[in-house]
Amino acid sequence: MHHKNIVLIGFMGSGKSSVGRLIAAKLNQRFIDTDHLIIQKNGLEISEIFKQHGESYFRDQERIALESLQNSSHCVIATGGGIVVRPENHALLHQLGFVVWLTANEEIIFERVSRNTKRPLIQTENPRETISNLLIQRNPLYDKAAHFTLDTSDYPHVSIAETIITEAQNYFNQL
Repeated sequence: MHHKNIVLIGFMGSGKSSVGRLIAAKLNQRFIDTDHLIIQKNGLEISEIFKQHGESYFRDQERIALESLQNSSHCVIATGGGIVVRPENHALLHQLGFVVWLTANEEIIFERVSRNTKRPLIQTENPRETISNLLIQRNPLYDKAAHFTLDTSDYPHVSIAETIITEAQNYFNQL
């Protein structure tokens, strides 16, 4: 069964939450952020979950969050940047709906995320190098999981949202 959700994947700072909220508002649909589901369930910020339980526990929580959305329909879902690192999540993403990979160039990602202390994976000595290495690891995984890819580097969120809505409608019309 195909659920008519739009699922946004991509690296931190690629615009998943901002663009997702816009799409949801334009389509009058519910916006769901898997990170927020995890925060609510655990009663801890993501950085605290990483600190107290580790990354593996967090990745388990991501999978549980995805599984909890399997009966959702007509939602816009923003996922955490690392959702693709577990191959078993790819099938779940596809079951949820139209999967869109939002990309941005490394420079822009660094600008967008470098001032945010709530991002545990880049609280390193060299965040720029960390971002670069994570992108190298994850880009093939995002590519594999996505139905459609869109670069958010140089476009306003409104036009990105409109492009995604058009592509999603085309995708769902072909099912």
